[in-house]
Amino acid sequence: MFVEIIVPLLSLIALEVILGIDNIIFISILAAKLPEEKRDKLRYWGIALAMLIRLALLGFISWILKLDSTLFSLFDIDFSGKGIILIVGGIFLLYKSTSEIFLNTEKKEAISDVSRKTGSFKKLLTEIIVLDLVFSIDSIITAVGMVQQLWIMYVSVILAVLIMLLASKPISKFITKHPSFKILALCFLMMIGLSLIAEGFHVVIPKGYIYFSMAFAFLVDIIQMKKLGKNV
Repeated sequence: MFVEIIVPLLSLIALEVILGIDNIIFISILAAKLPEEKRDKLRYWGIALAMLIRLALLGFISWILKLDSTLFSLFDIDFSGKGIILIVGGIFLLYKSTSEIFLNTEKKEAISDVSRKTGSFKKLLTEIIVLDLVFSIDSIITAVGMVQQLWIMYVSVILAVLIMLLASKPISKFITKHPSFKILALCFLMMIGLSLIAEGFHVVIPKGYIYFSMAFAFLVDIIQMKKLGKNV
């Protein structure tokens, strides 16, 4: 009985944390647009809202599951509510990540460091909520396929968010401190965006491939920094 509970619980927590990494990176990059005293507030609000959205959606599981059913077909491709949400979310993530890469690599004086930190708190929080909704629907549909007990889903979401809260500040500081890792993180978000769009068209790209390739690139970047004598 204990094993039947603890194994799916730990599996779901791991799933939520892995999916939450995307959220943390996205939130950390947006938070860097704000003055330093407001960054923690945006991170905590963004992660807390991710938890609230997931918990709220768990109360509408029957409706969420209907999102997986076909709404219409186009060119022999079936489109569901979930698929449309993933495609829209993927396009949004692609747009945001490519825009941020442009801002962080453009050398013109018009794009100064000061101008980057003038983002509106409400606007940035709205963008976070959009991505929270996309990732939440995806993770809940996956969770339903893993376990049947609703309380396990609730507990896993709460525990995963607590882990994300603890990890968010160190990750944010690391990304802010090392510009090269920030670009790497934005490229990672681009890959996630592409995978969301592909999934919306029923082309599943295993997440393991994406995470492995980014982990390898991350390791190469660390080795390069060590060789140059920089502190990681």
